[in-house]
Amino acid sequence: MRKKRIVKFIGLVLLFASLSSCASKKIPYLMEATNETLVSDSIYESKIGINDELTLVVSTPTPEAAAAFNLITTPTPISANNVTASSSMYANLQTYRVEVDGTIDFPILGKLSVAGMTRRQLAAEIKNKIYPIYLTEEPIIIIRYANFKIAVLGEVAHAGSFVVKDERLTIFDALAMAGDMTIYGSRKDVLVVREDDKGNKITARLDLQDKNIMKSPFYHLKQNDVVYVKPNKHKGNSASV
Repeated sequence: MRKKRIVKFIGLVLLFASLSSCASKKIPYLMEATNETLVSDSIYESKIGINDELTLVVSTPTPEAAAAFNLITTPTPISANNVTASSSMYANLQTYRVEVDGTIDFPILGKLSVAGMTRRQLAAEIKNKIYPIYLTEEPIIIIRYANFKIAVLGEVAHAGSFVVKDERLTIFDALAMAGDMTIYGSRKDVLVVREDDKGNKITARLDLQDKNIMKSPFYHLKQNDVVYVKPNKHKGNSASV
């Protein structure tokens, strides 16, 4: 009886060892990558969507001239020599929420259709509408996302929601923020859930070992994307054991 137990124990040890060995072979990312340059058609820029919250700063050499275009909750003094807004000013700015019709209500100009535009495009449009009609000094317009966040779930070290300051975020950046995948995460089948402009949920499955992932429209993440790393079959097998 004792001998049978020992044999079973050794069998389990060998089984776990084989599972761990198989799992370790599937840890690397971008296994097909070589010494080559992957040319992109364009530099990625996130597009503004419904329910996004934006901060917009209009700055001129004479701060008082642009004051009417900046919704500030608490007045903050700005140096006349400082053309770009100070960091303290950002903390006091009211945010603009993009409504379900894709618009924001901007001072003086009223309703602006912004959904589907990049920050750079929106800044250029606002500039064209206020200069030189309302301002004699050429303004600098800075637009930032106030609520750009993503969620990473599943087989990662630290699952959770993450607020992002720079919207140029890749799937690998998201995994890095979550402490990377565990050895049991499936590198070949990572799910991304995204909401489109009409509120529909769309999904995509990414193979992180394939270099062509960089060409996927889901390689760069968008506002409120959810990344789910499912467990690989080896963890499932070990769990059943």
